[in-house]
Amino acid sequence: MCRNIKTLFNFDPPVTDAEIRDASLQFVRKISGFSKPSKANEAVFESAVDEISLISGRLLASLETNAAPKDREEEAAKKKARAAERFAV
Repeated sequence: MCRNIKTLFNFDPPVTDAEIRDASLQFVRKISGFSKPSKANEAVFESAVDEISLISGRLLASLETNAAPKDREEEAAKKKARAAERFAV
C-alpha cells in the first residue's frame, strides 16, 4: 500500500471530506500508475477518485470502536520522532 495514505479512523478532530478525497486520490494514483492522467483518462480517473471517496466516507462513518480517539498532533509528533530516529545522520 502507498505510504502516503494515512489512517483516517478514530481521530480527534474527525476526518474531513478533503482528507478522505486526498487519500482516495493517492490510492487511485497508486493503482493506476498515473500521478496526473492524460486527457483521455482524466474523466475516468476523477470518477474513480469520487467513487472511492464516497465509499471510504461511508466506511469511516460505519466503523465502531471502544478505543479513545487518537490526537492528531500527538500522532504526528510520534511519526516525526520515528522519522528522525530512522533517518538520523
